[in-house]
Amino acid sequence: MNTVTLKPSKEKSLLRRHPWVYANAIERVEGKPALGATVIVRAHDGRFLARAAYSPHSQIRLRVWSFDEAEPIDHAFFKRRVQRAVAHRQAFVRDTGAVRLIFGEADGLPGLIVDHYVEDVTGDLSGDAGGGAGRGQLVCQFMAAGVEAWKEAIVAALVGATGCPHVYERSDVSIREKEGLQQTTGVLAGDAPPDTLVTRENGVRYHVDVRSGHKTGFYVDQRDNRALVQAYAAGRDVLNCFCYTGGFSLAALGGGARRVVSIDSSGEALALARANVEVNGFDAERAQWLDADAFRTLRSLVDEGERFDLVVLDPPKFAPAREHVDRAARAYKDINLSGFKLLRPGGLLFTYSCSGAIDAELFQKIVAGAAADARVDARILKRLGAGLDHPLLAAFPEGEYLKGLLLQIV
Repeated sequence: MNTVTLKPSKEKSLLRRHPWVYANAIERVEGKPALGATVIVRAHDGRFLARAAYSPHSQIRLRVWSFDEAEPIDHAFFKRRVQRAVAHRQAFVRDTGAVRLIFGEADGLPGLIVDHYVEDVTGDLSGDAGGGAGRGQLVCQFMAAGVEAWKEAIVAALVGATGCPHVYERSDVSIREKEGLQQTTGVLAGDAPPDTLVTRENGVRYHVDVRSGHKTGFYVDQRDNRALVQAYAAGRDVLNCFCYTGGFSLAALGGGARRVVSIDSSGEALALARANVEVNGFDAERAQWLDADAFRTLRSLVDEGERFDLVVLDPPKFAPAREHVDRAARAYKDINLSGFKLLRPGGLLFTYSCSGAIDAELFQKIVAGAAADARVDARILKRLGAGLDHPLLAAFPEGEYLKGLLLQIV
């Protein structure tokens, strides 16, 4: 077995059960492990630490499979890990047609994301979510060398654990290049997905573009937060910025919003958002879609004297790495400043960051600075994050990429 020995004192993070080892922590590599090969990780004094996937091109040189010396990394290992992940979702996630089945390190499968969509074909909006469902679709992102090397075993385990025969790959993510892997998409099992499928969440139906939409086609991580918007939207004028295919917009309409204005710079996404209004039977007159730059449009709405009762700010990742934090902080402050200025007294701001390099403490400071510059008193009603299908390892704070705040101006 290939063995990686760490430098003195570099075993501390593994003893705390953190699942990554960086290249600068490694003293020597014995053998010639291939890309994604399983290696034994030992401390400088020879103690066993973990079994891990080896990635010679990445700064994250090792991703831990298991801290158990007696546990082999084989087909049965991946079957157990996938079954455990699926069982967690079955126990904790209810009444939705879109769920994250595998969330990387938190499920003991570092570098793997799997979402499961169940197509709703009834058109009956009165029933439970998923009622009368059509085909299921699994969508995977293999983002690290280890899971790439075990792709066949993982796909077989997914089909076996879920009973869903259709698996599509969306590994068209730049992080693969840091792993020495090419970006790729395509069918891994079963049939190709339809151009769009319709799934249901919180009683609202959504078109999902599995083949070319953002991420795996939908922002599954915002499900609980969309439900919160839906719960507070009744009778309110709502503004949704960076709306994509209208996730929060449709939730607001479903919750009885008086008017919803949505902004995105993708005409294709807005076309799907309009289709979402139609498939739900909502009044199209209550929905206004602006194909525009959100930054400039926010400032224009402020200048025009527009006001709303509820504002959603869910921008794309502004800080993909730590070197972008300062620029990202300015961008977050810019949009939140406008968001506060656009709210009527008592209005609600739902604001988010999906930048892993921006932690929750920094994000709150940025938002507080925006409130001060807007000369409003803002109180935090709730801290927001992803749902129970996005668990977090206590030893791996890096997994908490999505953070948000629900604020009210007083």
